[in-house]
Amino acid sequence: MSQLSRRKLIAGGAFAAAGMSGLVVAAQLATHYGLIPPDSGGWYGPGTTLTYAAQRILNRHSLAREFTRNQISAQPFANLVAPLGDAFQRSQQNSFVDWRLQVDGLVARPASFSVAELKSFPSRSQITHLACEEGWSYVAEWKGVPLSHILELVGAMPQVTYVVYRSIQPDWWESIDMADALHPQTLVTHGMNGADLPVPFGGPVRMRVPRQLGYKSLKYMTRLTLTDNIKQFGKGLGSSEPEDGYSWYAGI
Repeated sequence: MSQLSRRKLIAGGAFAAAGMSGLVVAAQLATHYGLIPPDSGGWYGPGTTLTYAAQRILNRHSLAREFTRNQISAQPFANLVAPLGDAFQRSQQNSFVDWRLQVDGLVARPASFSVAELKSFPSRSQITHLACEEGWSYVAEWKGVPLSHILELVGAMPQVTYVVYRSIQPDWWESIDMADALHPQTLVTHGMNGADLPVPFGGPVRMRVPRQLGYKSLKYMTRLTLTDNIKQFGKGLGSSEPEDGYSWYAGI
């Protein structure tokens, strides 16, 4: 082996060792601050933990970019979803008057809100970018109730660490930590581009988490559960997405 190739090998090993040492230090810091994502196990665990912990330490209160009205996409893309079932069709034909958003778990006042009640609450509009992990994206105006307002209404208990939210499709569920749950841009959305939220885009109610990739903005939302133990849900990875190979934390 030549001197040059040995030198390259030694340097490469040093860089690899430094990288591994950095991941170990990052993991230790994440553990110290309680910033371990639910899907931290496995081969990608250290990297996932580093990403999540760094975002929470450095950008906990950062805002997603908001756009001007003339930057709204002319033809936003609605990805196809599996058939939503007879119950959904009946509710849609009845203008969703029977749709309920149930809120339970670690709350002082469990509640069930109709779409009309959600529309009566203080609302916020934002023009933000929705980006999908599949590569497509669009800008739209979203209108809804800040999730923080709903958590205040039901009396979220101090020990709550995650908000789990579910779709009318039983296999669809997500969760976010309290940094995103209390963030002013996180909305329980019922409107889009000046009208009611269209069904292809998640109507009548979807979550909107603009600081993360699109799959965190779950469509057809029916239930919120506040918890201090995310491991009791599904396979304990924080949502259905990590069960299919995606990351629980999808910050952008």
